[in-house]
Amino acid sequence: MQVMRWYAQDALLGMLAPIWQLAITACLIVVTLIAAHKLFMRGPSRMSRGILMAGTAVVGVIVVGVLFSMA
Repeated sequence: MQVMRWYAQDALLGMLAPIWQLAITACLIVVTLIAAHKLFMRGPSRMSRGILMAGTAVVGVIVVGVLFSMA
């Protein structure tokens, strides 16, 4: 009986994983847009470096997410 519960628990987490990935991705996009707007308001000298750093962070998070989903 204990073995069946573990399989059921893994199946439930397997179904919920894509929902959490979408929720985290949506939060990252919102935060990135807010930060980009604030950088845009500060001027072009800080904006380009900040956008580059934010874009690199987003790409890094996506790569890590894809690597963990493959494992």
